[in-house]
Amino acid sequence: MTHDIDQSLREWLPRLRRFALWLTRDASTADDLVQSTIERALSRWSTRHDDSALRAWLFAILYRQFLDTKRRSKRYAAMLDHFRGGRDPSGAHGHAVNDNATYPSVEREVMAQSVLQSLAQLPTEQRALLLWISVEGLSYREVAEILDVPIGTVMSRLSRARQALRRASEGEVAPPSLRLVK
Repeated sequence: MTHDIDQSLREWLPRLRRFALWLTRDASTADDLVQSTIERALSRWSTRHDDSALRAWLFAILYRQFLDTKRRSKRYAAMLDHFRGGRDPSGAHGHAVNDNATYPSVEREVMAQSVLQSLAQLPTEQRALLLWISVEGLSYREVAEILDVPIGTVMSRLSRARQALRRASEGEVAPPSLRLVK
Protein backbone atom coordinates (compact mmCIF):
# COMPACT_ATOMS: atom_id res chain seq x y z
CA MET A 1 0.00 0.00 0.00
CA THR A 2 2.79 2.45 0.95
CA HIS A 3 4.59 1.63 -2.31
CA ASP A 4 1.41 2.50 -4.28
CA ILE A 5 1.12 5.87 -2.50
CA ASP A 6 4.81 6.57 -3.06
CA GLN A 7 4.59 5.70 -6.76
CA SER A 8 1.41 7.74 -7.25
CA LEU A 9 2.98 10.83 -5.71
CA ARG A 10 6.29 10.42 -7.56
CA GLU A 11 4.46 10.47 -10.89
CA TRP A 12 3.16 13.96 -10.22
CA LEU A 13 6.34 15.55 -8.81
CA PRO A 14 7.63 17.04 -12.11
CA ARG A 15 4.25 18.57 -12.98
CA LEU A 16 3.76 19.91 -9.46
CA ARG A 17 7.24 21.43 -9.53
CA ARG A 18 6.64 23.04 -12.91
CA PHE A 19 3.39 24.56 -11.67
CA ALA A 20 5.04 25.69 -8.43
CA LEU A 21 7.85 27.35 -10.41
CA TRP A 22 5.29 29.34 -12.37
CA LEU A 23 3.52 30.41 -9.22
CA THR A 24 6.57 31.32 -7.15
CA ARG A 25 9.07 32.24 -9.88
CA ASP A 26 11.86 30.90 -7.66
CA ALA A 27 13.31 27.39 -7.78
CA SER A 28 14.00 26.92 -4.07
CA THR A 29 10.62 28.36 -3.08
CA ALA A 30 8.96 26.07 -5.63
CA ASP A 31 10.77 23.06 -4.17
CA ASP A 32 9.62 24.04 -0.67
CA LEU A 33 6.06 24.42 -1.94
CA VAL A 34 6.10 20.98 -3.58
CA GLN A 35 7.56 19.45 -0.42
CA SER A 36 4.85 20.99 1.76
CA THR A 37 2.25 19.82 -0.77
CA ILE A 38 3.49 16.23 -0.57
CA GLU A 39 3.62 16.41 3.22
CA ARG A 40 0.04 17.68 3.33
CA ALA A 41 -1.11 15.03 0.84
CA LEU A 42 0.48 12.25 2.89
CA SER A 43 -0.98 13.50 6.14
CA ARG A 44 -4.46 13.69 4.60
CA TRP A 45 -4.24 10.64 2.30
CA SER A 46 -7.11 8.88 4.06
CA THR A 47 -9.43 11.88 3.58
CA ARG A 48 -9.39 11.70 -0.23
CA HIS A 49 -12.85 11.10 -1.64
CA ASP A 50 -12.04 10.03 -5.19
CA ASP A 51 -9.06 7.89 -6.13
CA SER A 52 -9.32 8.95 -9.78
CA ALA A 53 -8.97 12.66 -8.95
CA LEU A 54 -5.45 12.53 -7.52
CA ARG A 55 -4.13 15.11 -10.01
CA ALA A 56 -6.78 17.71 -9.18
CA TRP A 57 -6.42 17.00 -5.46
CA LEU A 58 -2.65 17.54 -5.53
CA PHE A 59 -2.92 20.74 -7.59
CA ALA A 60 -5.58 22.02 -5.20
CA ILE A 61 -3.32 21.38 -2.21
CA LEU A 62 -0.37 23.05 -3.92
CA TYR A 63 -2.41 26.10 -4.93
CA ARG A 64 -3.92 26.52 -1.46
CA GLN A 65 -0.48 26.10 0.14
CA PHE A 66 0.82 28.81 -2.20
CA LEU A 67 -2.03 31.19 -1.32
CA ASP A 68 -1.57 30.55 2.41
CA THR A 69 2.17 31.23 2.14
CA LYS A 70 1.52 34.37 0.14
CA ARG A 71 -0.94 35.66 2.77
CA ARG A 72 1.50 34.87 5.58
CA SER A 73 4.34 36.64 3.80
CA LYS A 74 2.18 39.74 3.24
CA ARG A 75 1.33 39.85 6.95
CA TYR A 76 5.00 39.31 7.81
CA ALA A 77 6.10 42.07 5.39
CA ALA A 78 3.51 44.45 6.85
CA MET A 79 4.76 43.66 10.35
CA LEU A 80 8.39 44.20 9.29
CA ASP A 81 7.40 47.44 7.59
CA HIS A 82 5.71 48.59 10.78
CA PHE A 83 8.78 47.80 12.89
CA ARG A 84 11.12 49.43 10.39
CA GLY A 85 9.19 52.65 10.62
CA GLY A 86 7.32 52.49 7.33
CA ARG A 87 10.21 51.70 4.99
CA ASP A 88 9.35 49.51 2.03
CA PRO A 89 10.77 46.01 2.58
CA SER A 90 12.37 44.44 -0.45
CA GLY A 91 10.51 41.30 -1.50
CA ALA A 92 11.73 40.81 -5.04
CA HIS A 93 12.12 37.24 -6.26
CA GLY A 94 14.36 36.08 -9.05
CA HIS A 95 12.83 34.40 -12.05
CA ALA A 96 13.59 30.75 -12.60
CA VAL A 97 12.53 29.51 -16.01
CA ASN A 98 13.75 26.37 -17.68
CA ASP A 99 15.38 27.40 -20.95
CA ASN A 100 16.34 23.88 -22.08
CA ALA A 101 13.85 23.90 -24.97
CA THR A 102 15.23 24.70 -28.40
CA TYR A 103 13.26 26.54 -31.09
CA PRO A 104 13.79 26.22 -34.82
CA SER A 105 14.04 29.96 -35.37
CA VAL A 106 14.95 33.12 -33.55
CA GLU A 107 11.50 34.53 -34.36
CA ARG A 108 9.74 31.63 -32.63
CA GLU A 109 12.06 31.93 -29.63
CA VAL A 110 11.36 35.65 -29.31
CA MET A 111 7.63 35.01 -29.60
CA ALA A 112 7.76 32.25 -26.99
CA GLN A 113 9.76 34.42 -24.59
CA SER A 114 7.29 37.25 -25.12
CA VAL A 115 4.35 35.00 -24.25
CA LEU A 116 6.15 33.64 -21.19
CA GLN A 117 6.94 37.17 -20.00
CA SER A 118 3.33 38.18 -20.56
CA LEU A 119 2.15 35.12 -18.64
CA ALA A 120 4.48 35.98 -15.77
CA GLN A 121 2.92 39.47 -15.56
CA LEU A 122 -0.60 38.15 -15.05
CA PRO A 123 -2.10 37.99 -11.58
CA THR A 124 -1.50 34.67 -9.82
CA GLU A 125 -5.12 33.55 -10.17
CA GLN A 126 -5.17 34.07 -13.95
CA ARG A 127 -1.72 32.54 -14.42
CA ALA A 128 -2.70 29.46 -12.40
CA LEU A 129 -5.91 29.02 -14.38
CA LEU A 130 -4.12 29.23 -17.74
CA LEU A 131 -1.43 26.81 -16.59
CA TRP A 132 -3.93 24.26 -15.26
CA ILE A 133 -6.00 24.27 -18.45
CA SER A 134 -3.40 24.89 -21.16
CA VAL A 135 -0.24 23.31 -19.78
CA GLU A 136 -1.37 20.66 -17.32
CA GLY A 137 -4.44 19.67 -19.34
CA LEU A 138 -6.89 19.70 -16.46
CA SER A 139 -10.55 19.74 -17.42
CA TYR A 140 -12.86 22.61 -16.53
CA ARG A 141 -14.54 20.27 -14.04
CA GLU A 142 -11.23 19.49 -12.32
CA VAL A 143 -10.34 23.17 -12.07
CA ALA A 144 -13.83 23.93 -10.75
CA GLU A 145 -13.23 21.31 -8.04
CA ILE A 146 -9.83 22.79 -7.18
CA LEU A 147 -11.26 26.30 -6.84
CA ASP A 148 -14.59 25.12 -5.43
CA VAL A 149 -16.57 27.17 -7.97
CA PRO A 150 -19.09 26.29 -10.71
CA ILE A 151 -17.76 25.27 -14.15
CA GLY A 152 -19.31 28.40 -15.68
CA THR A 153 -17.20 30.53 -13.35
CA VAL A 154 -14.07 28.68 -14.49
CA MET A 155 -15.03 29.30 -18.12
CA SER A 156 -15.59 33.03 -17.62
CA ARG A 157 -12.40 33.43 -15.58
CA LEU A 158 -10.47 31.53 -18.25
CA SER A 159 -11.89 33.82 -20.92
CA ARG A 160 -10.78 36.89 -18.95
CA ALA A 161 -7.34 35.33 -18.34
CA ARG A 162 -6.90 34.64 -22.05
CA GLN A 163 -7.92 38.22 -22.87
CA ALA A 164 -5.46 39.56 -20.30
CA LEU A 165 -2.68 37.38 -21.74
CA ARG A 166 -3.51 38.55 -25.26
CA ARG A 167 -3.46 42.21 -24.17
CA ALA A 168 -0.18 41.74 -22.29
CA SER A 169 1.37 39.96 -25.30
CA GLU A 170 0.35 42.84 -27.52
CA GLY A 171 1.95 45.32 -25.15
CA GLU A 172 -1.23 46.80 -23.73
CA VAL A 173 -1.10 47.94 -20.15
CA ALA A 174 -3.95 46.55 -18.11
CA PRO A 175 -6.19 49.18 -16.55
CA PRO A 176 -5.98 49.28 -12.78
CA SER A 177 -8.63 47.20 -11.06
CA LEU A 178 -11.05 49.32 -9.09
CA ARG A 179 -12.36 48.31 -5.72
CA LEU A 180 -15.84 49.06 -4.57
CA VAL A 181 -15.64 51.14 -1.40
CA LYS A 182 -18.62 51.10 0.94
